[in-house]
Amino acid sequence: MATQMFEGRGHAAVYQKYRFAPGKELQQTILTYVKEKRANPAELVVDVGCGSGQGTLFLAEHFKKVVGTDISEAQIQEARDSPSLPNVSYLVCPAEELPFEDASVDLLTSFTAAHWFDIEKFMREANRVMKPGGCMAISTYTVDMSLRYGNCSEKLTKVFRETWDLILKYSHNRLKIVLEDYKEIFEALPFPDKKRITDIFDKIPMTIAGVVGYMESASPYQTFMKSDPKAATSLLQETEKRMLETMGVSSPETPVEFWVRHVCVLGCK
Repeated sequence: MATQMFEGRGHAAVYQKYRFAPGKELQQTILTYVKEKRANPAELVVDVGCGSGQGTLFLAEHFKKVVGTDISEAQIQEARDSPSLPNVSYLVCPAEELPFEDASVDLLTSFTAAHWFDIEKFMREANRVMKPGGCMAISTYTVDMSLRYGNCSEKLTKVFRETWDLILKYSHNRLKIVLEDYKEIFEALPFPDKKRITDIFDKIPMTIAGVVGYMESASPYQTFMKSDPKAATSLLQETEKRMLETMGVSSPETPVEFWVRHVCVLGCK
């Protein structure tokens, strides 16, 4: 069974507010791959573990019909309540039990979610629903993150990473799959035509408030919150204060560049 970590309404709301859409380099990697592999345009795209729909909406700008699925009703409700496009719909279901007919899906994606799935069952189910010649794109951003602002980028990144390291002490053991750059997911992909790209770097426009909100949305932080709410809250407040002091600004809405490294596993059936 999949590991369920994002169930509560409060966590889903934070997730919807602060999680960012796939960056341009990752988007281009996926679109280029699909174009190279498919003779015909993809009709049906399924985004598994879609959360509050950030990746799903990117797909809807490029493909005819996109369905986002997630095991969490709270996450799907957030996705449905957000501004959308007419060719997008959302379903609540496990990644390992997709309500699609055999050989009906042209492109199956998952953004920063597959490490929570029962990988063996998910791959069997993905293989069942995908058309011959269909593509898979399974990606995650890694813990390799940095902040850039003026001439204090190094100091700012140090503040961020000190806090991030404390938060990561509360990580679920499934995050090991992310730390190993989705090697396990690549090996489990049931198609011989596959590749894994580990060096996709994206610049995400953020604010300091957004960076702190992103940390709040992370599953290890939510675990920390449950074990010691006062210490967890204090950590983020202190981190925001240190970041602003490092930058020499007073507003948490000050823009910064948030750099992330993506890993993407691509396959063609």
